[in-house]
Amino acid sequence: QVQLVESGGGLVQAGGSLRLSCEASGRTFSSYAMGWFRQAPGKEREFVASISWSGANTYYADSVKGRFTISRNNAKNTVHLQMNSLKPEDTAVYYCAAPLDSSSYYYTPYKMNEYYYWGQGTQVTVSS
Repeated sequence: QVQLVESGGGLVQAGGSLRLSCEASGRTFSSYAMGWFRQAPGKEREFVASISWSGANTYYADSVKGRFTISRNNAKNTVHLQMNSLKPEDTAVYYCAAPLDSSSYYYTPYKMNEYYYWGQGTQVTVSS
C-alpha cells in the first residue's frame, strides 16, 4: 500500500517562502516520477510541478515557473516543493501524487489522470 504524507504548509505573507515535503512509503520510491498539484476553494485541482524518478528532469506550470522548485531525495523517499515569492493566488491545498507505474528516466507527468496515488494535502495560505 503506497502512502504519501505531505507536510510544511502554513500561513505566510505575500513575498514569503515555504517548503513542502512529501514522504512516500510502500514501494521503491526511486523508480517513480512524482508530482505536486493544488486546489483552491471553488476551483479544480491543477498541476504545479513534477520531477522524473532520476531527478534529471522537472516540469512546471507557467504560473509557478521561476518561483517554485521541485526536488527529491531518493535515499530518504521524499520529494520537496520550495515555494518562493509567494502570492495570494498561491493559496490552496497542495497535494503530492505518484503514478501507478514506474517510468522512463526523463518522464515528468503533468496530467491528473497520469497519477494514481495521492496524499491527504497540506494547506498553504498566503496573506496580502
